[in-house]
Amino acid sequence: MAALLAGAATIALLTSPASAQPAADQADQTRKTEDTKPAPAGATLLDKILVISRTGETAIESLASASHVDQEQLDRRMATTPNEMLLGVPGVAVQADARRVSSSINIRGLQDFGRVAVIVDGARQNFQRSDHGTQSTFYVDPELIKSVDVIRGPTANTYGSGAIGGVVFFDTKDAVDFLRSGETWAGSVTGRYESNGKGWTASASGAYKFNDDLDVLGNIVYRDYGDYKNGSGDTVAGSGFDVLSGLLKTTIRPSENSELKLGWVGSSDGWTETSGGVPANDVDLKSNTFTARYNITDDAKSWLDLHINASYNKTNLDLTTLVPQNRFDPSTGLPVLLPVGSTSTFDVGTAGVDIWNTSRFETAGVAHELTYGGDWVGDDVETGGTAGGDSFYTPSGKRSVSGAYIQDKLTWDWLEVIAGLRYDNYSLEDSTHETSGDRLSPRITVGVTPFESASLAGLQFYGTYAEGYRSPSLTETLISGNHPAGVTFPFLPNPNLRPETGKTTEFGVNYKLNDLIEAGDAFRLKAGYFHNDVDDYIEGVTLSAFDPTSGCPFGPGIPICFQYQNVAQAKINGFELESVYDAGWGYAGLSASIINGHTISDEGERADLATIPSSQVTGQLGFRFLQDKLTVGGEVQYNGKPKGNPVAKDYTLVNAFASYQATDNLKVDFRADNLFDVKYTNPLNGGTTAVIYEPGITLKLAATMRFGG
Repeated sequence: MAALLAGAATIALLTSPASAQPAADQADQTRKTEDTKPAPAGATLLDKILVISRTGETAIESLASASHVDQEQLDRRMATTPNEMLLGVPGVAVQADARRVSSSINIRGLQDFGRVAVIVDGARQNFQRSDHGTQSTFYVDPELIKSVDVIRGPTANTYGSGAIGGVVFFDTKDAVDFLRSGETWAGSVTGRYESNGKGWTASASGAYKFNDDLDVLGNIVYRDYGDYKNGSGDTVAGSGFDVLSGLLKTTIRPSENSELKLGWVGSSDGWTETSGGVPANDVDLKSNTFTARYNITDDAKSWLDLHINASYNKTNLDLTTLVPQNRFDPSTGLPVLLPVGSTSTFDVGTAGVDIWNTSRFETAGVAHELTYGGDWVGDDVETGGTAGGDSFYTPSGKRSVSGAYIQDKLTWDWLEVIAGLRYDNYSLEDSTHETSGDRLSPRITVGVTPFESASLAGLQFYGTYAEGYRSPSLTETLISGNHPAGVTFPFLPNPNLRPETGKTTEFGVNYKLNDLIEAGDAFRLKAGYFHNDVDDYIEGVTLSAFDPTSGCPFGPGIPICFQYQNVAQAKINGFELESVYDAGWGYAGLSASIINGHTISDEGERADLATIPSSQVTGQLGFRFLQDKLTVGGEVQYNGKPKGNPVAKDYTLVNAFASYQATDNLKVDFRADNLFDVKYTNPLNGGTTAVIYEPGITLKLAATMRFGG
């Protein structure tokens, strides 16, 4: 890490400082010229600057598959779950079972064990619990979020190790977004009712501005939901939950060019797990995330644009049995009876540090944005409880992942080149095993804007080759003991697991045009094709005790074993599209993603990849009336069955919404999800022990009252 950072600093120092300011001014002036005619109010999400971007780009400017969801979109979706927040984002799917408070994000067919980096205000969310279905989950209340940024593929390797699928960054609300001009304080209360599950949400926010250099925001949310009904009108047992969530954030500005954000996001959730439709476990979950983000720049943001982030996330999940349960001892494999009140505990703590700087300068007429930095994430997992409980096949242990990178974005007239190199290192251990590894991963992107005519000046083509590196997780490496319920068989650890290496080739196009049909309108489009080869892909494999070469011993129960192993390769390819047209009085959007994937074993055997989501096409249409106080519209989403999935079927969802700003301080929102009461299941839940059907028609009505002074 030190060598890479020193090399980056040397490159910067050897370049003439005198040329730094003209390059920065030239880049800023070019951008201002291109965007002289701004997009209409509320229009293109592709024009919004990505919070996750380390060079201050908008999604339409990014030479990568990037998407942005802003506060207006989140309000319109009246999201209860992360799945609803990410509706229509191409290449992204969210897996959640009936316990809707826990979610796992899938990008381009990759998910779980850190393949997708989920980040809340700079803090990695690495909670993991071995289970049927999704393995890695996170917990964040949509009411606390102001925007979501997504970067698909390993081009996001400056944002931390392991993200061979991509990165999803949730940015929580700030006081500056809540307070209006001239206000020193403000508050709001929101009440919402949902028909399906008879769910209630109550939210209260308050902000105070002490002076121009100090403000604070607090938010508290309570949700109480019963079991929902699917599209056939059948109640889905165990789908009810109650959540108490909160946010506290303060922003301090020590000087004109520096800013410090201190934040806490927490939740206390409860729900009931079922088995065969019968309540089995009472679940209590507490999650707390603490963050500190500091940024300091020089006056021109030329040589110094330094960011220092530190975070700690702790998630504690406790299971308490509600009925006697027949299980198997994790050590002997012999039957045991867990009495009512038996417990299992899962405690996962994740600490992280992320430091980077961007220097902007010019050499020989070429503008540079040189970004260099390093990061470290450490996981500490402790599980325990009653013998035979679920926690015993989620192993305890420690894992440390660190990295350093350097990336230069070079811009000259119609040509843009991004070249980067990242170094990753990891180690993990428990009381009996220890393993480690490291690797260098390159990235090269070339973008061209070849046309000068007014209608084609905003057309840009790019191509990328990028690699990413994911170290094995604690569970994949160290899982052991016996399957706890149903039938018994051993889990075998595999300290010889090799890390996964994602190698992605991507070709894309960005296009932006103002005044397309009428003065003041805007059209934006991003589209791309990608191909990802994941070498040494890790997945669970069933071994036969009858095969003496498998290493699977005979023992109590059925003569098989389960172990995570490297298969030779996973191959995933697809197409993604995101577009929007906005004329002020109305807008239309279209997004699509088509993903295919399979694995190839060392023997050349080909198998469908179980984590491939539905292919999707999402259309959105909205109209604004009464001087933009009233917005009405709808969404239609077609979902195509993934190849080889035994559960999924094609289905189409239709949603409608309306939002009315009755006064400056009163807003009313209405939404109807799954308007035609379609019975469907998420294909990603196809590998679970029982088919879980999603909610049928759901009507939502909310009112928000605001006050301030």
